[in-house]
Amino acid sequence: MRIEIDEEKCIGAGQCVMSAPETFDQRDEDGVAFLIEDSPTPDRQAQVREAVTLCPAAAITVVEDQS
Repeated sequence: MRIEIDEEKCIGAGQCVMSAPETFDQRDEDGVAFLIEDSPTPDRQAQVREAVTLCPAAAITVVEDQS
């Protein structure tokens, strides 16, 4: 699994950070989300999927590995 954030879509709601704080954080200056890790370990993938679902701007995309 690989994660992408569309910074243009992000509205800084912070749902991703609350759902998966080991994977997402927000910039102090504007609240836009950024990735701490773009390929989470298997034990964190459920949290990431929840963050995708909760994102009000649909700014997070999960790209599944093709292996």
